[in-house]
Amino acid sequence: MYLQELQLRNYRNYEQADVRFSPQVNVLIGSNAQGKTNLLESIYVLALTRSHRSNSDKELIRFGSDFARIDGRVVRKQGAADLRLVISGQGKKARVNNLESARLSQYLGKLNVILFAPEDLNLVKGSPALRRRFIDMEFGQMSASYLANLAQYKSVLKQRNAYLKQLRLHQARDLVYLDVLTEQLAGYGGRVIAARAHLIQDMGKFAAVVHGGISRGKEQLRLRYLSQVHEDSQETVELATAALGELFAKHRQRELDQGTTLVGPHRDDVQFLVNDRDVAVYGSQGQQRTTALAVKLAEIDLMKQETGEYPVLLLDDVLSELDDQRQTHLLKAIEDKVQTFLTTTSLDGIAREIIQEPAVFTVTAGTIQREES
Repeated sequence: MYLQELQLRNYRNYEQADVRFSPQVNVLIGSNAQGKTNLLESIYVLALTRSHRSNSDKELIRFGSDFARIDGRVVRKQGAADLRLVISGQGKKARVNNLESARLSQYLGKLNVILFAPEDLNLVKGSPALRRRFIDMEFGQMSASYLANLAQYKSVLKQRNAYLKQLRLHQARDLVYLDVLTEQLAGYGGRVIAARAHLIQDMGKFAAVVHGGISRGKEQLRLRYLSQVHEDSQETVELATAALGELFAKHRQRELDQGTTLVGPHRDDVQFLVNDRDVAVYGSQGQQRTTALAVKLAEIDLMKQETGEYPVLLLDDVLSELDDQRQTHLLKAIEDKVQTFLTTTSLDGIAREIIQEPAVFTVTAGTIQREES
């Protein structure tokens, strides 16, 4: 799949922009604060209906405007589709081929993207919450059922936590209702755990190949899903659901005492092992960066496996954070395979020496100009 055209109206510092892209490599060049990252972000928002940089939709709307609009034409194996996302004070509305999506969750997956930004190099040594968010954002694009089960899990979790708090404060006494919520949470949680275990295992296989290539076979990378549900019970939804139900029963009194849910996939994590040592604890900065790069590149092949098509890759000033060897491996890995958008302040030593005939766009103060080849 690739993004053929993009139109922006009142988005960030863009009053109006209309651009047609190459299905291969697109380099966005310009000084800082001109709009390169805003353009990359708009593609991400068009795909996922939310920004990776801000939790406030209002920030996406150009100052003095009432709305922002992103239009894009996506070309997939089954044909082209016109996407539109409108952001206003009343919320967000998404359309596919002029038909409005009743829910944003129905819209997701029409354009699949993988973003690699400098902050993603913190994936390995960052917080468990950061890794959970990474997993959920990426897997949600690959599987509509995963996204639906995760949304239901979060909804029931919120209800259960609120009710546990009422029980702790003696504002409620009905433990039967708690049992109903617990059974629902175990059901949705079991589906989330089983899906994560399967996808993390497959991602680990792809990441190991990439990591071995970067390290020239000197290191072996392994991904491990850390869940309170034992590894043997992660293989099927039925086993995971039953195991999670047993954990809820075991921690019932503690949860009543503390007024919150203490077990479940909302507390899980992913561990990265290089030569069987936790790279977050024992790895060098170079090893941590290599691991993060391998995991991001593994997403490309995993998404191809799960959806049947390669995603669009967004590289936001990430090459400046990688040494020459890792730069070359990254760019060679995507060559002629994935439509790529790359932001940089200079082409020297990066794009034209490694990538053959990229489409180059100069970004200046919210305007986009394609360079003649």
